[in-house]
Amino acid sequence: MSYKVKLDVFEGPFDLLVYLIETAEMSIYDIRIAEITEQYLDALREMEKRDVAVTGDFMVLAATLIEIKSRMLLPNASPDGEEAEDPRSELVQKLLEYKKAKAEAALLAEQEDYARRIYKKPQEDLSVYTKEPDEILNLDLPAFVKAFELFLQKKKRIEEMHTRYVRVERERMTLEARIEQIKSYFREGRPVKFLDLLGGKKTRSNAVLTFLSILELVRQKTLTARQRSNFGEITLTPAKEKK
Repeated sequence: MSYKVKLDVFEGPFDLLVYLIETAEMSIYDIRIAEITEQYLDALREMEKRDVAVTGDFMVLAATLIEIKSRMLLPNASPDGEEAEDPRSELVQKLLEYKKAKAEAALLAEQEDYARRIYKKPQEDLSVYTKEPDEILNLDLPAFVKAFELFLQKKKRIEEMHTRYVRVERERMTLEARIEQIKSYFREGRPVKFLDLLGGKKTRSNAVLTFLSILELVRQKTLTARQRSNFGEITLTPAKEKK
């Protein structure tokens, strides 16, 4: 029963032959067949000295090298005068295919080693943080009318806010000035939604400046902020109304 022979860096007969050719700095397209055959046979004798069983593959390649060596000694011409095919051509082709397969195997081994060092984090269910339960609107006519009236009142308050207060451009507005401006919105003591403070200028810069101002007012205990659900609307109330 045959098995893979590994002696030092050699795995199989072609691995040994390629090593010998590269060590001798020969071109794989122009192998000095007599020299390489002797080196190959010496390597087999060394393997036998080390009590390493030489498989049939090694012996077959040794016989092939000896045959090519013998053919190289014959005149390099056919009976009809044409130049005969180089006896080494078939061996060269097999060596090229072996080197290509070995390079591809090394690349696959490298990719496998890289893949083994990659760990994936299991996907988590974030729906509990991002989804709110569906709310079904079930109103009779009087309740619908009342809701619409509240909507109109809210719209009116926003319009009044726009007419009473002048918005300043962000580059001219400081955090302190924005805080004072927000304080004026609560003179009547009524709760105000965060989005109402933004008014018609819902830019990112205005939102950030307004949010930082609210945080400072909450820290100063001038305002209280409530948010009933994740990503829900923020309601602001003067601290003196807090119970």
